[in-house]
Amino acid sequence: MAPNDAATTAPSEPESVGGRMSSEDTVATRPLLSAPSPSPSAASAAPVRDSIEELDRRYAPYARRDAYGPMGRGPVGAVEAFRLAFAAVVLIPLRVVAGMLVLVVYYLVCRVCTLRVEEEREGGEGDGYARLEGWRREGVVRCGRALARAMLFVFGFYWIPEHDCRFADAEDGHADQSKEMERPGAIVSNHVSYVDILYHMSASFPSFVAKRSVARSPLVGLISKCLGCIFVQRESKTSDFKGVSGAVTERIQRAHQQKNAPMMLLFPEGTTTNGDYLLPFKTGAFIAKAPVQPVILRYPYRRFNPAWESMSGARHVFLLLCQFVNYLEVIHLPVYYPSEQEKNDPKLYANNVRKLMAVEGNLFLLDLGLAEKRVYHAALNEHRNILY
Repeated sequence: MAPNDAATTAPSEPESVGGRMSSEDTVATRPLLSAPSPSPSAASAAPVRDSIEELDRRYAPYARRDAYGPMGRGPVGAVEAFRLAFAAVVLIPLRVVAGMLVLVVYYLVCRVCTLRVEEEREGGEGDGYARLEGWRREGVVRCGRALARAMLFVFGFYWIPEHDCRFADAEDGHADQSKEMERPGAIVSNHVSYVDILYHMSASFPSFVAKRSVARSPLVGLISKCLGCIFVQRESKTSDFKGVSGAVTERIQRAHQQKNAPMMLLFPEGTTTNGDYLLPFKTGAFIAKAPVQPVILRYPYRRFNPAWESMSGARHVFLLLCQFVNYLEVIHLPVYYPSEQEKNDPKLYANNVRKLMAVEGNLFLLDLGLAEKRVYHAALNEHRNILY
């Protein structure tokens, strides 16, 4: 039985009550207004003496409220300790082996599909192998989507309910024609976990922005090039570096105009949240003036929240793999076509898409950002040092 949905609750409640709300209930509880946010001076001060509960209230989008505590280090009962021990001995080794097998298989597929093909490096960041054609592109995309879904299965996401609101008002005879004529250039999604990327790979196989170091990583490097990732290196910008914004805008426009070009996947919040909130959107996805495809990801949970917040990557992967079943729900909203006013004002365009996603996903709007997140994490670490 699926767990209750944590994304529709007030931020002070640890668990959810019920699933997707009815239209009558939604009218009363939709978080259309932003909650008050701390001033920059208050955020920079970050009083360490505050209690964990006070910090969680102040920095609500980043607070964990699952059974494992703020940093995944909270006390657990005997039953939960037994589950973790059993999973560590039995479940995790099986999942690690299966995950590595999936990764190696896809690496070999990418290696075969890129044989005797020169990598595109124009534009500083490079296009990798985003412009593969024919059987090479088909092999990379079809196998990539199937194996990304297999990886999600390995992680415990056995079934993923999807609510597709696209073309809801279109007549059957014109749905395909509408899709062909108005192809979005980018997918914009809320950002909760690294699992988000696996889902989007399985659903639409888009390109995304990644650090330059990813391109040099074993196995993953070639895969990311086949995805057509835009690689950026902030430390040293070469003379032909166009900047992240310019490269993303160019790629979005290409995807909008060319049917076979991969769409861009962008997380306009710029960082992850606990899944209950939407932070202010950056304008990078909206400068190109192209339509966007909004997607909302929700991770219902009982014991462990898959949101990647306030804990190390290794601990998060360990706890995620220890869960016998993980849950993910997806809402595909209709393609958002900007008005002329929105095309001329990317900030307005971004804000309107954000409000739409908040309403449809029953998410809270709060004007915090990465700076406040770092303050919150620093305060949690200070608490940890005092306690331990």
